Amino acid sequence: MQVFWFIPTHGDSRYLGTSEGAREVNHDYLKQVAIAADSQGYDGVLIPTGRSCEDPWVVASSLIPVTKQLKFLVAVRPGLHEPALAARMAATFDRLSQGRLLVNLVTGGDQTELEGDGVWLDHAQRYEASAEFIRVWREIIARSHRGEAYDFDGKHVRVKGAKLLYPSVQQPYPPVYFGGSSDAAHDLAAEQVDTYLTWGEPPAEVAKKVADVRARAAKHGRTVRFGIRLHVVVRETEDQAWKAADELISRLDDDTVVRAQAAFAKMDSEGQRRMAALHAGGKKRTRADLEISPNLWAGVGLVRGGAGTALVGDPKTVAARIEEYADLGLDTFVLSGYPHLEEAYRFAELVFPLLPRKVRESLPGTRLSGPFGEVVANSYVPRASQS
Repeated sequence: MQVFWFIPTHGDSRYLGTSEGAREVNHDYLKQVAIAADSQGYDGVLIPTGRSCEDPWVVASSLIPVTKQLKFLVAVRPGLHEPALAARMAATFDRLSQGRLLVNLVTGGDQTELEGDGVWLDHAQRYEASAEFIRVWREIIARSHRGEAYDFDGKHVRVKGAKLLYPSVQQPYPPVYFGGSSDAAHDLAAEQVDTYLTWGEPPAEVAKKVADVRARAAKHGRTVRFGIRLHVVVRETEDQAWKAADELISRLDDDTVVRAQAAFAKMDSEGQRRMAALHAGGKKRTRADLEISPNLWAGVGLVRGGAGTALVGDPKTVAARIEEYADLGLDTFVLSGYPHLEEAYRFAELVFPLLPRKVRESLPGTRLSGPFGEVVANSYVPRASQS
């Protein structure tokens, strides 16, 4: 099992939909979150993309020297990046980080944002372009290890003699991650990507996605890994966790929710449509309505686009829900919580010891030298709780 955290380049707060308790997006804060994730044993971090975010490649590059083992899941966006340049960027990053790059293929679903960025393709055309883009990207990097050039003449992408002089550390190329809920997305995942990511839907719906992508991949003679993107609200007791979830949306007003849902409704993303359906486009507001599956809460999606669900509960319950997804075939969990700095520590301290992870052996209190915790009365090393 791999567990990733999230670098909040679009802002961070204690309360969704308001500036109260908010954090400025600056390099000092992003470094703190990255170092927390690295030191606590997360396998990697997702860095979001879009016009609401700082540029993911610049941010990720700035975090290489302040981290040691952390991998970076960084977006490429067909239409904004050309595949040859994106391949060169990826190889350079992979070399400078000593093999710590993961690539997130993003097709985009907000037409207003896409047009502002100069991308005028519709949904079907974007997937055509993305399929060509990632094929060329992969071939350029893979062939660089053999010193070969690559030609491709497609509908959206054309290159002649494309090559890299400095190949990536990872072979044949840094792993490619991708998420999408439409038929076109599943076809693309099955044919070309290494890990398919779903947003946090109820386990039965996730199982259907996994089965569908796996079956399509088998037709190409391929296997695909699977992961999920979720928020987490974990506290020492169930009651505390649900109170924290309620507190997260306690400052929301109706107008903010209505405006957010109106913007999401204009998107042509099937995944965003499925997220909105979980809370009826913002009409569901109570815990009874928003708990769409045991301990799976749709409150985040009232005002946040993209991944809009959170696992809520005490450590044993949250770990059990994660294992339920793992039993479906998922091995990568991309998590986040508000605020991201404190929650990175909280989740690692409370839930990591309960998960089947290789990194568990190196977590504080196992094989590292101690003591861990504040020494008692200048003499006694703190022991584990007896409760």
